[in-house]
Amino acid sequence: MEREIRDYLSYLRVERGSSALTVSAYERDLQDFASFVENRSIGSLSSITRDDVSAYEAMQHQKGYAAASIKRRLSVLKGFFRFLVREGIIDRNPADTIPLPKTPQALPDVLSIAQVNAILDAPFEKNPAGWRDHALLEMLYGCGLRVSEASGLDLYNAVLPEEYLLISGKGNKERIAPISGTALKALNDYLEYGRPELARKQKKPCAAVFLNARGGRLTRQSIHSIVARAGLIIGVDGLHPHTLRHSFATHLLEGGADLRVIQELLGHSDISTTQIYTHVNRTHIREEYCNAHPRAHSRG
Repeated sequence: MEREIRDYLSYLRVERGSSALTVSAYERDLQDFASFVENRSIGSLSSITRDDVSAYEAMQHQKGYAAASIKRRLSVLKGFFRFLVREGIIDRNPADTIPLPKTPQALPDVLSIAQVNAILDAPFEKNPAGWRDHALLEMLYGCGLRVSEASGLDLYNAVLPEEYLLISGKGNKERIAPISGTALKALNDYLEYGRPELARKQKKPCAAVFLNARGGRLTRQSIHSIVARAGLIIGVDGLHPHTLRHSFATHLLEGGADLRVIQELLGHSDISTTQIYTHVNRTHIREEYCNAHPRAHSRG
């Protein structure tokens, strides 16, 4: 099974253009299933049955895994077995008819506009790290970037003419997003005053826009830490970068932006992923109504 897993991961990288993070997650899930198969003394891939996959799902439930995690693992298995059928390694997909568990749709955390402004208008230090952190936060919120997208920004393709940003998203899909005036100013200040000093720390030039203290590419973990520190400005403990992305989308919707435009700006391949923000907006409308209408709490 190890060889087939390697072949499938290679297919994901080369043919599907999956990111290193996605491939790594798939590998963990498939190795977990491989251990399960080995413990059940199943002789070959072609011997795996629907009952085996169902037993694996049941074991996940018994271990207390969340429905979303189980759903992801089953999805990975379905894709893996589809690949094996297509390659002629097995005759049928044993996971094909197993339904995916339903997961409750959790509404994303969103900051208010006042909270975002409090973070972005805070007095950042006039040093390389301060200019960098300010630019990073402005870009995360102003362009709706994922953490991996911010970390992956390179100088040669970051800022296009007419104040647009070229973003390489999931599956190496590129999209173009406008940059707000404040984000562009913060970015230019960092590129002029902050980045050159950070870049001097590295003997070999790094193409990344956002650099760490040693002149290398800023990692996802470092971005998480920067955002978490920024959250303390507004008294939010453990602020997550994705909250800035959620806030970007929600504030656009509240401002009247079309859902299809928001889908393009976020880089969602499916509009249903973007539609969750309509639920967030309804929640906001309900809260505003309850706070403002004189008879909102009346029961007659």
